[in-house]
Amino acid sequence: MPGSAPPQSTLFDMLLTSCYSYAERTAFVYRSVNSEFEVSYSKFMDDALILARAFKQRKMIKGSKVMLLSDNRYAWIVTDFALLSLGAVSVPRGSDTPTQELEFILEHAECEFLIIETEQLLKAHEEMLKKLKHLKAIFVIVAEKVNRWFDHTYSYNDILEERILTQEDRDSFVARRYGLSLDDPFTMIYTSGTTGTPKGVVLTHRNIMYNVRTLPELIDLRESDRWVSILPSWHIFERAAEYLALSSGCCTVYSGVKTFASDLEKYQPTLVATVPRLWESMYAKVNQALEKQSPRKARIFNLLVKISARFNRHKRIFLGQVPVFQRVFILRRLWQKLTAAIVMVLLFVPNLLAKYKLQAVQEKFGGRLRMAISGGGSLPLYLEEWIDAVGIRIVNAYGMTECAPAIAGRALSCEVFGTLGPPTKDTELRLVDESGQTVSSGQVGEIQVRGEQVFSGYFKNAEENAKSFTEDGFFRTGDLGKLTLTGELVITGRSKEIIVLASGENIDPSRIESTLTQLPFVSDAVLVGQDKKGLGALIVPDFDQLRDFVMQKFERSVESTEALLKDKQVIDRVKAEMNRLLHPKQGFKPFEKLQNIHFLDKEFKMGDELTNTLKKKRHVIEAKYHEIIGKLLK
Repeated sequence: MPGSAPPQSTLFDMLLTSCYSYAERTAFVYRSVNSEFEVSYSKFMDDALILARAFKQRKMIKGSKVMLLSDNRYAWIVTDFALLSLGAVSVPRGSDTPTQELEFILEHAECEFLIIETEQLLKAHEEMLKKLKHLKAIFVIVAEKVNRWFDHTYSYNDILEERILTQEDRDSFVARRYGLSLDDPFTMIYTSGTTGTPKGVVLTHRNIMYNVRTLPELIDLRESDRWVSILPSWHIFERAAEYLALSSGCCTVYSGVKTFASDLEKYQPTLVATVPRLWESMYAKVNQALEKQSPRKARIFNLLVKISARFNRHKRIFLGQVPVFQRVFILRRLWQKLTAAIVMVLLFVPNLLAKYKLQAVQEKFGGRLRMAISGGGSLPLYLEEWIDAVGIRIVNAYGMTECAPAIAGRALSCEVFGTLGPPTKDTELRLVDESGQTVSSGQVGEIQVRGEQVFSGYFKNAEENAKSFTEDGFFRTGDLGKLTLTGELVITGRSKEIIVLASGENIDPSRIESTLTQLPFVSDAVLVGQDKKGLGALIVPDFDQLRDFVMQKFERSVESTEALLKDKQVIDRVKAEMNRLLHPKQGFKPFEKLQNIHFLDKEFKMGDELTNTLKKKRHVIEAKYHEIIGKLLK
C-alpha cells in the first residue's frame, strides 16, 4: 500500500487498510430492482474514489458540512467513505425526516451540500430547499433525469459512469489520510432534544475508532463473519457495526424489513445487529407460523421453549451467572445451588429433547448464527430468555449516539444473564444520586460515563453542553441504572425525557405532549412507550370540556365520570382527534402517532408526580402507572 500508516489511524485510514488487505474479498451484497450484486473491497474503494473526485470538483473540502438524506443502501456507505476522504462532515438523516425538521438541521448545521436518495424525495422538499441560499450543490443518488430547478444538481448515475481512474487519482485519494487527525469531526448526528429542538452530536475519528479497536475482541470478530444489515445506516449503532465488519474483512448483506426473515435463511449470517422490535417480530412470526400449521405443534413448541428456558435459568443459578446486587448468606447460596441442581437433574432428558427439536428454529435464522447483538433499547427479559432457549447467543448492548455508541455490553467475556454486562474497555462508568454522590451496588443512580468514545459536545449548543457534563468531565447519560456486586450494569429507567421505541427510534415527548394539550379537554398528557412497539399517552382530562366534546360528537350526555373514562367509543374518538394533530403534514413522523390512550381520574400533584417547578417526574409517573402502561401497549 502506498505510503505508511500514520501512528494513530483515523476511520478513513482504517477503511483504506481494509480495502488493500482484503481487496478481492466480498465487502457488500445488495439488491437493485430484481438483480443481486456483490461488491469487492477493491471496487468499494474505487466507487468511493470516483464519488470523492466528483465532490471535490464541486468545491467540497475538509470541514464542509454535507447533509446525507437516505435510507439503507450500498451507495450510503460509499458516500460515507468518499466524504471521509475529503475530511467533510456528514450530517445524516433518514428519508422520513419531516420538512420542518430537515430545514432546521440544514440551517443549524450550516450544510453547504445535500446528498439525497431519490428525485421523488428531492421534489417533496423542493419548496423548502429553494429558500436555502447556502447550498452549493445537490447530489441525487437514484435519478434517471434530475429536476434541474437548481443549476448545481448532479446525478450519481452520471458521476459513476466516469470510471476511468489514473494513478494520480489513486495516489491523491490515499494521500488524504495524512491530512486527517483523530480529533477531526467526521459526522454530526442530530438527536431529539428535551425542548423539541434536535441536537447535533459531533463525533470525531477518535470517538468512533475507540469502538472499532475495542468491540471486535468482545464478539470475537472474524474475517469469515457475515452480517445481515437491517437498521438505518445513519443510526450510530448500525454505522459502528458496518465499520467493525469492514475493519476485519467481513461481508455485509443489505436487507430490508420485508425481506429480513427470508434473507436470514438465504444468506446464513454469523452475526446480526438488531433492535428489540425486530426480535419481537421474529418471535411473533415463528409462533404465528406454528399456530397456522397446527395448534398442537404450537403448544408442543412453547412447552419445549419453557423447558429449555427453565433449564438454562437454573443452570445459571447453579453456576452463579445471575445478577447479584447484595451479599447473601453462604447457606442460602448453597440452598439455591442445591435447588437448581435438583431442577437440572429432573429436566436433563426433557432439555436434551428440547434442544434437539429447537434446532429447527435456528434454521430460520440461517443455521450459522453464532451471535446476535441487540441495542437501541432494552431487550425485554421474556424475549432474551426465548432467544437463549432456542440456542442463539445474545449480546445485550448499551450505548448512545453521544458515545459512538458503546458504553457496556454482555459480550463473550460476560455470562451474567439479565444484565448489560460491564463497561467496555477503558470506560469509566459511575452511578450517582440526585446530589451527585456515587451510589453503592444495587442502588439506583444516574449513569455517567467518561472515555475516548464520549463526544466533546453538541454543535452550537452551550446550554445543553453545560447541563450534559460534570465538572470532572463525565457525560450525564440521563439513564438510570444499578450495578451488580461484580460490576455488571442493569438499566432501570430514564431520567431524561427521550423515549426510545423497540425499533430504535428516539422520540422527544415534550413536543407531542404540548401538541396534545392544545385540545381543550386535555389538562395534561404524558407520553409513554419506552422499549415498546409504539406510543401511548396517559391523559389528565378537563372533565367539563370532555363532557362538552362528547355532547358535540355523540349528542348524548354522560351519566358519570367513571363511565366517561372507560367509554371505548369516546377513547377512540379522542385518540383520532389527537392523531389528526400528530399528522406528518404537521411535521410529525409516522411512528409518532398514538396507538392507545388512557384517561387518568386524578390530577398530577406537586411533590408526587410533579417537581416544585411543576415539571413532570417521568420515572415516578411510569412507576406509579406501570400496570396501566403495560396494558396500554401490549
